[in-house]
Amino acid sequence: MTENSQLTPKTVTKRDLVIEIANRTGLTQQKVFEVLQLTMDDITRHLAHGNQVVMRNFGTFQVRRTKKKIGRNPNEPGTDVVIPPRSVVKFKPGKEMRDRVDGAQPTLD
Repeated sequence: MTENSQLTPKTVTKRDLVIEIANRTGLTQQKVFEVLQLTMDDITRHLAHGNQVVMRNFGTFQVRRTKKKIGRNPNEPGTDVVIPPRSVVKFKPGKEMRDRVDGAQPTLD
């Protein structure tokens, strides 16, 4: 798949990434998988400890705490449901990623 492909978007899996990186680097798929898995594990571990993870030109992962909310049950519109506060991971893309992605995606009209 070319970088500027205007085809219908597809789901790219971890396996797809492993194969692409192995083909480009000459490393074995097993070695690429191990490095990719360790990277994801370490990002998750740092986020779980409240740290933010910054990857220059790629983006920043950080944990944000949501507030308690009152929701509505669509099956019982008169019933309020308390949605408790929780931690969510936010991703803010870096400038290089924003620039490369901007206009690169087909319209989803």
